[in-house]
Order: sequence, then structure tokens, then C-alpha cells
Amino acid sequence: MAPSGSPRSEYTLRRRVLFYEVDSAGIVHFSNYFRYMEEAEHALWREAGVSIAPSSAGVGYPRVSAGFEYHRPLRFEDEFDTRIRIVAIGEKSMTYACTLTRGGEKIATGACTIVCVTKQGGEMKAIPFPTDIAARFEVAADA
Repeated sequence: MAPSGSPRSEYTLRRRVLFYEVDSAGIVHFSNYFRYMEEAEHALWREAGVSIAPSSAGVGYPRVSAGFEYHRPLRFEDEFDTRIRIVAIGEKSMTYACTLTRGGEKIATGACTIVCVTKQGGEMKAIPFPTDIAARFEVAADA
């Protein structure tokens, strides 16, 4: 873990598959992988000392791209890790790579891009990341 105050570039979240996350075949439904990635993303932001929730100033971070490749199934009560890494930071966007593993075995790989926006006249408009947010993150060394 990076020292306090250092920019964050990645986070690994460990969790267990819950019963409601599996389908009738007993494997995790594909849509839950996006939730796992988002849980790890929120944990990364909390670790950096900020929240990804929309601010009182009306700044938000919607997803503009997300996808997964599935390599092996997860089943009820499997314990797994979700590792999220920042692989690119632009003036207005941030891209993550995500890897889910179980006991070192690759389960799924994904990616997600967010954009910093504000509402103007009912429309969302991309804006540069606030400097206090941008200073909390950096691209992962292995990106």
C-alpha cells in the first residue's frame, strides 16, 4: 500500500461470491463482474481519501465504456480478488484495467473508462478533473 498522501494507482478487493449473485447453473451471472469492478473502483477512491459520488458542486464520473472477457466461472462461496489498476489518466477521463482471480487463477479481465462531468443546463459536459481529485491518482507502474 502506498504511504498516506501518495497518489493511488491500484487496489485489490477480496470478497466471496454470495448466493444471489449466481444463476440457475450455479455460476456468477456475467453482469455481477461489472459490480465487482465498481466495488473495487469505489474502494480505490476511498483509499485515496475521496468519494466517486457526485459532489455538491455537481461534478460526477459516469462510465463511457466498460467490458469484460470471461476465462473461468466463479461459483457460490468462491473467494476471489478484484484488482483494479489505473492504466490511463487524461485531462477529463480515467481508464481502469480490472483482473479477477481465484487462488492466482485468472477468472476475468475487464476495463472501464470514466469521464469527469458537470451538468450545464440539464446536459452533461466533460470537464477537467478537479485538481484536488487529479492529485490523488496516478497511472499504475505496470500499466
